[in-house]
Amino acid sequence: MIAEKILVADDEHNIRMALSQALESMDYQVESAVNGEETLEKLETEGFGLVLLDLKMPGMDGMDVLRQLAQTRPDVRVIIITAYGTIERAVEAMKLGVVDFIQKPFTPKQIRELVSRVMNRDQLERSKASDYETHIERTKFAITKRHFEAGLEHARKAVAIDSSRPEGYNLMGMIEELLGNRAAALKNYRMAIEADPTYKLARENLDRITSG
Repeated sequence: MIAEKILVADDEHNIRMALSQALESMDYQVESAVNGEETLEKLETEGFGLVLLDLKMPGMDGMDVLRQLAQTRPDVRVIIITAYGTIERAVEAMKLGVVDFIQKPFTPKQIRELVSRVMNRDQLERSKASDYETHIERTKFAITKRHFEAGLEHARKAVAIDSSRPEGYNLMGMIEELLGNRAAALKNYRMAIEADPTYKLARENLDRITSG
């Protein structure tokens, strides 16, 4: 069986090396690109199943790459790498089917766990969701396919199973914001914070939407 290929796109040499070493231990074929232009060139000619994409690269940045991929390679899974916490353009990224982010600095374990979830998510379409974690992953899978109403339904089911956890509320808030329902987005971000006052993603989303 041929190992699936992953492309690491980051202008920092140390980040490319760290990611490549972490993923090669999982038996993936890993290649790298140093900017947006090289990323698109490699995606045009090779069959990568996943791109780990830095948003801040010289020349064509990560969001420009995402916009191109939405037109030419919507099948490619993407994990966004950021050094700035929750990216301010998270909702824009969701419009393009991207919902997975990892913040620098990260550990090899964090990378391997996230990549495993993302690479295995396609299988969830054929399984029944009956627990909180599976509904959350089904939510994210629906977002990657741009099936936002379906994602909202799975997020609601996750919250119905466990209303004490914040991620379901935060995902509902982001989808509602994406759909233009600002009041519903605000409500869900606040409910995520009420469920867990330390949940940084919801607080940053709330700050972003209220300051904007």
